[in-house]
Amino acid sequence: MKAFRIIGRSIRDAFKSVFRNFSLSIASILCATITLLVVAISLMIAGNVNNATKNLERELNIVVYVSKGASDYDVTQIQNKIENIKNVVKVDYKSKEAWKLEMSEYNSSFGNVFDNYDINPLLDSFVVTVKESKNLETVTKEIREIDKIESANYGEDTVNTIVSIFDVVERTTIVVLIALVFVTAFLITNTIKLTIYSRRSEIEIMRLVGSSNIAIKLPFVFEGFIIGILGSIIPVIITIYGYIIAYEKLNGHIITDIIKLISPFNFVYIIALIIVLLGALIGMIGSLRAVRKYLKV
Repeated sequence: MKAFRIIGRSIRDAFKSVFRNFSLSIASILCATITLLVVAISLMIAGNVNNATKNLERELNIVVYVSKGASDYDVTQIQNKIENIKNVVKVDYKSKEAWKLEMSEYNSSFGNVFDNYDINPLLDSFVVTVKESKNLETVTKEIREIDKIESANYGEDTVNTIVSIFDVVERTTIVVLIALVFVTAFLITNTIKLTIYSRRSEIEIMRLVGSSNIAIKLPFVFEGFIIGILGSIIPVIITIYGYIIAYEKLNGHIITDIIKLISPFNFVYIIALIIVLLGALIGMIGSLRAVRKYLKV
């Protein structure tokens, strides 16, 4: 019961302190708001870059053409060999007859061209799906070594360029995000330190009357928690409504349909929850560190 009384009193004192030292509290809240907003934007960018990379990887396939004159038995053997290659997820076969029919249905002029041939000039093919885009090159090389393979390509130059760009953007975003979290923690902690420093006489009086370290620290920890929560309100609102508006304005994609944005439902709420937890956690840790290290309590 005593512990509950201490916690209850600490929460009450924390709320009182936030409003009693309103100007300093506003400074801390504004600091938290600005830095958490930047973190929220970075999280949304990082999430969408990662999503775009995964979508791109799902679209990247190796197109394999079988040599002319290969028998049905050869085609079966080739498919078995491809399926046994490491990192191959799926192998879809498409016969030259299926290609001929599809092309003829797409454009009648193709059908007229094929009618001039006694033998179907097209080749049997496979579409090979791999686990990750980084596996494309190695799997393609192994496929090319299989007997009776005419060609195996995945658009090397274009694909490698796109994958490299996405990789750089993703790594950069992660580094920036981590740096921003540390900057956020540093700024909020130091702003809270100023608040606590201005009340050092109050802490000293509490120590002189025999208050325990826990009784002194708890109100400041809860105060940091409140400041972190209040500082996260505006970033959360901007995150939810800003992302939904941007998603609708851009029709769910950037530049091209390939680069699709993550659907707002769930995504914005997860980001918002992370921002609230981050603000509260950094506020509490910042206050605790300020009391322990700065004022030597």
